[in-house]
Amino acid sequence: MVLILATIFAVACATTNDTSTSSSPNNNRKTKRGAAIGAVAGAIAGAVIGNQGGNNRTGAVVGAAVGTAVGAAVGHRMDKQEQELRQIEGVEVTRPSEGEIDVRLTSDILFDFNSADLRSASRTTLNDLASNFRQYPDNRINVEGHTDSVGTDEYNQRLSEQRAANVADYLIDQGVPSRNVVVYGYGESRPKATNDTAEGRQLNRRVEIHIQAPPAQ
Repeated sequence: MVLILATIFAVACATTNDTSTSSSPNNNRKTKRGAAIGAVAGAIAGAVIGNQGGNNRTGAVVGAAVGTAVGAAVGHRMDKQEQELRQIEGVEVTRPSEGEIDVRLTSDILFDFNSADLRSASRTTLNDLASNFRQYPDNRINVEGHTDSVGTDEYNQRLSEQRAANVADYLIDQGVPSRNVVVYGYGESRPKATNDTAEGRQLNRRVEIHIQAPPAQ
């Protein structure tokens, strides 16, 4: 066990010590943190496998090395997708963690007031998103609908579900693998801003797409 912990610590330190002079230091650090996370997971998995075969020393070292490579690859892939998504007009992109990307679209761009039918003007943005998502077919895509507080809870819940479903259906129609798409409706329960102002309500009427990298194999 001591060796396992030492291996994890050594590989994690090596992968997170950022001495690069890359022009994209933030993305470089994200990739390295992904490698460190992969190293930890790989070392633990390798130790378990090695222990079953009577050699947890080798298992930990090999597992850490494999995990480092896998984690770095995932981090690099997500960095690349994030950069591509930021080039699409009409969306706001954030990166909550190494293996996750959030894309926000305001409902005023996607839908008319009190409607779940997609506006024709929104299709350019959705087409660009679908084109990006097709390049990363193993990612999980959660499509989440949100509303402001105008109207009843029941109405807003139903509207958020319908809007999220219509966005998801459109993406699937454009070739995004349906097996990876999950729809959620949250109604008015998760506001981003106050509902006391027109500006706040506009921010709360939105569809968010939460992208998750596939589990490391």
